[in-house]
Amino acid sequence: MAELKAAIIGCGGRGRGHARGYVAAPNVKLVACADPSADNAKKLSEEFGVPKIYADPKEMLAKEKPDIVSVCVWTGLHLPLIRASVEAGVQAIHAEKPMAPTWGDAQEIGRLVADANVLTTFCHQRRFGARFVKARELVNAGAIGEVTRFEGQCPNMFDWGTHWFDMFFYWNNDEPAQSVLGQIHVEGEPRTVFAVPVENQGSSIVFYKNGRKGLLLTGMRGAAGEDLRIVGTEGVIELIAHADPPLRMLRSSSRGWELPDLSTVTPKGDDTVLSILDLIACLESGEEPRLSVRKALQATELIFATYESSRRRERIDLPLTTTDSALLTMLENGDIGPKRKG
Repeated sequence: MAELKAAIIGCGGRGRGHARGYVAAPNVKLVACADPSADNAKKLSEEFGVPKIYADPKEMLAKEKPDIVSVCVWTGLHLPLIRASVEAGVQAIHAEKPMAPTWGDAQEIGRLVADANVLTTFCHQRRFGARFVKARELVNAGAIGEVTRFEGQCPNMFDWGTHWFDMFFYWNNDEPAQSVLGQIHVEGEPRTVFAVPVENQGSSIVFYKNGRKGLLLTGMRGAAGEDLRIVGTEGVIELIAHADPPLRMLRSSSRGWELPDLSTVTPKGDDTVLSILDLIACLESGEEPRLSVRKALQATELIFATYESSRRRERIDLPLTTTDSALLTMLENGDIGPKRKG
């Protein structure tokens, strides 16, 4: 494949993470970056040898005509900047998660890139993490018998939850979800992530078409952190996101916890770097990337279906037909949060 030109929109920490991926690709040249913060753009430019800096991403797209663009800005800007990238003729887009503030915006992103045949991924990079990959290998090898349930806890559905919903799909070999039953609670002025309000506490039960279930709890005080569990008929697998041991397994046939060997997982390296290298390889091969927009949409749908279930106080059968964020609408109407009615 001929050398590809890459550009980055958003030069903060995640933008620098994406830059490491392009620098690691032998057939890609990082030609430009854009950020309204001149300091952020200058830091990224100096660290990675990026020759051009722009304050306006649309100007950068027009002048540099990149083949690949990373969109590393706050969530509410994803749709307009992905649209601008598509209109500029890019071949591929790698965007940060969460996808969008509403389900309608997420669906519109999916339609935009599909209609233009732009290969697009969202950075649920944990699909490349050794502990997560090894857990999937163990599940598929039948190490804990027949899997019945995936469990997770994290601060909120929108930011962390998108990763854990994606992990449930990953470990379930991307079998489709059938329905969602959920509840969320907002107390006082809501906390925001990337300028999008999130719940204080929540729960979501996901029912998959193959009979397995997922349970996600958010914002629980005293929780151990961002951890996960896979429950099977013959044992359990537990993972901690940012602590050791990263992965452990307890089986009915063993006398105690086992620590699976992660050294066998390949490829090795930084998860975000690997996600970008995968996108570039799939651009050449025509295969579906591990972090494809299709997979991002299925995880994102669970977020908004959980909000919708809380609004309706009933189970939501998928596909989700409402296009707003029920959480944002309920906040606006005063149904939850600081302006709650009654």
